[in-house]
Amino acid sequence: MFQEGRLFPHLTVRQNLLFGRWFTPKAERQIGLDQVLDLLGVGHLLDRRPGALSGGEKQRVAIGRALLTSPRLLLLDEPLASLDDTRKDDILPFIERLRDQAEVPIVYVSHSLAEVARLATTVVMIEDGRIVAVGAPTDVLGRRELIASHGTAETGALIEAVVAEHDRSFGLTALRSTAGSLLAPRLDLPIGTPVRLRIRARDVMIATTRPDGLSALNVLPGRVVALDEADESLVEVGLDCDGVRLAARLTRKSVDALGLQLGREVYAVIKSVALDRDALGRAPGFAADATAHYGRH
Repeated sequence: MFQEGRLFPHLTVRQNLLFGRWFTPKAERQIGLDQVLDLLGVGHLLDRRPGALSGGEKQRVAIGRALLTSPRLLLLDEPLASLDDTRKDDILPFIERLRDQAEVPIVYVSHSLAEVARLATTVVMIEDGRIVAVGAPTDVLGRRELIASHGTAETGALIEAVVAEHDRSFGLTALRSTAGSLLAPRLDLPIGTPVRLRIRARDVMIATTRPDGLSALNVLPGRVVALDEADESLVEVGLDCDGVRLAARLTRKSVDALGLQLGREVYAVIKSVALDRDALGRAPGFAADATAHYGRH
């Protein structure tokens, strides 16, 4: 599946979907139309033509057409590149469902760190046509030297967590992780759902004593394990929060003023508003494998 859905404009959604089945003998068809309609939520679109669909709807139909070929492997080549942020937010939950329920291995090609962090179970990083890193997203995407080409704003860390409870009165969701409890804007997910959070280094502050009278709701105890100069004025501070690696980007002046050094006990302070939909996603399930190829150039 390409960046553009490439649907046949003269065919309805139903006809576009069923076109994919022509290439697969009946005896080898593993996925039915009803399954695809339920998975991708396109049943109400069957009688429309592509010209009457939004960008996100077109991409869902294109994914459905690919699935109906009963593929052994699904290649999604930057499927969200042509969509605006609103349409991306609309379709990402369906791609998560595809990853977890379709039982088809997926190669997801993207230049977007946010998409890769949210969707992948394995990251293959490619630079100038050569593989430079392979591993779990928590390992690869946390290495500053590998993602430097995306600018200092992109570095950060991934945390696996579970939905613990919902605070309806304040519109918040409590997440339980190895590093500690975190509060995020309310998630429409059942209690017990595993999630993945991407916490950017620019969204983390550091305190040498537990802060009081602060608007930020998330405070995690940790220990300084790395001090890497990002440039002449910035330092990336690596933190170990009970086995979970975080990163914070501070000025050299702040590092000096706080007296930060390796091994020092500190507190990572994270605003709840930083844990928005771009930073949060349902963690991969066990039904399918989603491998993301992440190209730097």
